[in-house]
Amino acid sequence: MKILFYGLNFAPELTGIGKYSGEMAAWLATHGHEVQVVCAKPYYPEWRLHGGFGSWGNHLERSALGAGSLHITRCPLWVPASPSGAKRLLHLLTFALTSLPALVRGLWQQPAVVFVVAPALLVAPQALGLARLFGVPTWLHVQDFEVDAALGLGLVRGGRLARWARRFESLVLSRFDCVSSISGAMCARLIDKGVPPQRVVLLPNWVDLAAITPMSGPNGVRAELGIGENTTLLLYAGNMGEKQGLDVVIAAARRLEGEPGLLFLMVGTGAALCRLQAAAQGLPNMVWWPLQPLHRLNELLNAADIHLLPQRGDAADLVMPSKLGGMLASGRLVIGTARDDTELGRVLDATGVRIDPGQPALLAEAISRLAADPPQRATLGAVGRRHAELTLDITPVLQLFVRSAAALRTAGEPHP
Repeated sequence: MKILFYGLNFAPELTGIGKYSGEMAAWLATHGHEVQVVCAKPYYPEWRLHGGFGSWGNHLERSALGAGSLHITRCPLWVPASPSGAKRLLHLLTFALTSLPALVRGLWQQPAVVFVVAPALLVAPQALGLARLFGVPTWLHVQDFEVDAALGLGLVRGGRLARWARRFESLVLSRFDCVSSISGAMCARLIDKGVPPQRVVLLPNWVDLAAITPMSGPNGVRAELGIGENTTLLLYAGNMGEKQGLDVVIAAARRLEGEPGLLFLMVGTGAALCRLQAAAQGLPNMVWWPLQPLHRLNELLNAADIHLLPQRGDAADLVMPSKLGGMLASGRLVIGTARDDTELGRVLDATGVRIDPGQPALLAEAISRLAADPPQRATLGAVGRRHAELTLDITPVLQLFVRSAAALRTAGEPHP
């Protein structure tokens, strides 16, 4: 089957949407499909172009994978050093313009389906209109509800602009032949926003259970930090933006500053990194690392005694954090912040420890208690690994996509 990917982010970006889009395209190509990708040049989460990618002109990559092939067209875009609401909008508009010729070329080759990834919803209308022109079925995959997130985090103010944004979102969502998202709660929200239920597919973010697996014995990350078995390592690894709610981790670390044997390792980068580091200035129990290469991911996740998964309360049900899969697959305990009426909260209640958002005292208490209880950490870590094995394996998730895309092509409905 010939599949056209269209979206902003793609591998080699190490976190967020780019990671999953890259893994999905590679899996499909390896399993015999012809995959064409139209994306931006990599810039996330650092908000600067990665080395080796010039500012102007398309960057083309072609490779054969397994029985299929992968063709990537990376288009230029403007990347603001300090993204804000208006700057993000201009950022997306530049990609919409520069990617248009590549999108037309991809649709000209009559793929079985065009798979559009949101964010960015702003480029979805041109994909939708051109696909209609070429007679190609359309599939929109929603990783984040960007309109809701922008309103909830204050990036877009209420009033007329908010009403226009919601109408635009509902209009775009309802026009796609198939719309998927990564959690049951997000799929329900798609229906609330006007997508017919028969067009909605649950397509969760996955984890490669062969690549992320529990390890024992010496660990290179812990050796590099110079810590032994008597130190409890608390790890956050991923994007450092505003919606992650990382202030609660810094506040908890301050409360635990005098407690021996605890070390917070903060790994990643993002738009809020400088502000967060300034807020954590002087903390002796917190270490900051840049994003680590992919080949170190399993070792990094297994270095943790406890994984930390903070989320702001006003963004808790707008996203299902993609990093959760790797945390659970590592077999280490996860402590997260979420309300009990959200899907993330329900997963945390079943597999780890849930704290209400914005409660650093409760987070510090849970950390202190579980740092002193290795058997309970091991028990909950094993529960998390089992959950990942039952629900997050990459193969059944992407086999569902292939079946639904084939049905969309032949019958006009995904038949999820």
